[in-house]
Amino acid sequence: MEAASRESFAAGVDRLNAYAKRAKAETLATVADELFAVATLLSGEPRLRRALSDPARSGEDRTGLATSLFGKQLSEGARTLFGVLVAGRWSSASDLLDGTELLGVEALLASAEKAGVLAEVEDELFRFGQIVAGQERLAAVLGDPTVEPAKRSELVTSLLSGKVTPATLRLVELALAGFGGRGFEAALTRLVELAAARRDREIGYVTVAAELSDADLDRLAAALRRIYGREIALKVSVDPRVLGGMSVQVGSDLYDGTILRRINETRTALSRR
Repeated sequence: MEAASRESFAAGVDRLNAYAKRAKAETLATVADELFAVATLLSGEPRLRRALSDPARSGEDRTGLATSLFGKQLSEGARTLFGVLVAGRWSSASDLLDGTELLGVEALLASAEKAGVLAEVEDELFRFGQIVAGQERLAAVLGDPTVEPAKRSELVTSLLSGKVTPATLRLVELALAGFGGRGFEAALTRLVELAAARRDREIGYVTVAAELSDADLDRLAAALRRIYGREIALKVSVDPRVLGGMSVQVGSDLYDGTILRRINETRTALSRR
């Protein structure tokens, strides 16, 4: 999103946060589903997207149009939040679509936060992503856009129903639908990062050859906290191929101290002789 769109989305998040202080978790989950439904409609209606983001029309005019179209179909909370988005200025019609979908995610994460399960949702999304990445056939099916979404959703439900929180299952379904135009695994990763951000944390992706002890994890988390000045949520992947040591990625920063990296560097140096 460009600057204008970011500001309009931030206004929607501010209103959501104010609303979440007095709303119940169930109400916020309903608002999220309604925003997702609006985003789905906007995705299939480019003329409507353009009309609701048209800079030649006043924010009041656009809000009135949205109310006339959705007023009776949305709850007061969803209607208000979508109205805030529509009243803002958007750099493109597609940004309004992305902003609506993303605000739905924020509403669902706010619901999980209110229910006290936000950290659990974050971990469940990451663990499921790891399971998918480790099973080639499963990854191929879930990431294949030619497979009917209903069939992929049915498969995910059979795998996760009763084993994860409802918010996690709903977010996995959103990833299947191509959240933000991403592939399935990339969408899951982004949702993990959004859940961490909701907890005011950044993700630290750790790759090791064998499981780390709780003490090792605590020391690593403390070291990263000193470097970045904020809490880092560690997401650990065990990959015997790295042989030893560890790699840690926080944002665009990569600290690779694995034995595999050293071997590869040695091979490269020898090949140049």
